[in-house]
Amino acid sequence: MNHETPLLLVEDEPHIAQGLIFNLEEEGYQVTHVETGEQALEQLLKKAYALIILDLSLPGIDGLEVCDRLRSQGNQIPILILTARGTEQDRITGLSKGADDYLAKPFNLKEFLLRVAGLLRRANWQPSSPENKFYTFGSNQINLETDQAVTDHGTIQLTELEMKMLLLFFAREGKVLSRGELLKEVWGMSPKTETRTLDNFVVRLRKYFEIDPTKPRYFRTIRGRGYCFIQNPEGN
Repeated sequence: MNHETPLLLVEDEPHIAQGLIFNLEEEGYQVTHVETGEQALEQLLKKAYALIILDLSLPGIDGLEVCDRLRSQGNQIPILILTARGTEQDRITGLSKGADDYLAKPFNLKEFLLRVAGLLRRANWQPSSPENKFYTFGSNQINLETDQAVTDHGTIQLTELEMKMLLLFFAREGKVLSRGELLKEVWGMSPKTETRTLDNFVVRLRKYFEIDPTKPRYFRTIRGRGYCFIQNPEGN
């Protein structure tokens, strides 16, 4: 079961993450590591994982919110929560949000590896392509593997940065993303950077995906706050 089984580790403490990655890879697992809940949601759009190992205390969206969103979307990936919050009430809260197992820090490494193996065995995971290989909104369809979009304006090969921005919008659908968040997450810039790059990218996305770019329905400007992506606007 172990060999080439892909796991997603969501942990923002580097020393803990490095130790877990080393030991999981020693067991034969393939580990993808991200540090935030937003990155986890983006990654799950791109690839099928057998298990998500999820820290609760994360910058931005916390682990409970990630759990909540995945389950509300119908994603049944097994979730093992790791947390410094070890009270019985914390455990109940985590499990009520859809987690499959819960391990309080500090934990025994051998027990951790047994929990991982047990969850994978119960899930009986088999390698497959992600069910959500395509992301659709309106008449637009994006292939998340090839980064190709089919739109009313034709077929478009999206750039890496365009995909990065789109995946962030998709992961945060319905939420307002500030200019600072977008600059930091997509370009790695300081949130205080003064640049038109971001606005030019939004203009480009509207040209690709909006019927009338001057009256955007999907990629909306929220005055004074930032931008918001709406997958299914009313009347769509």
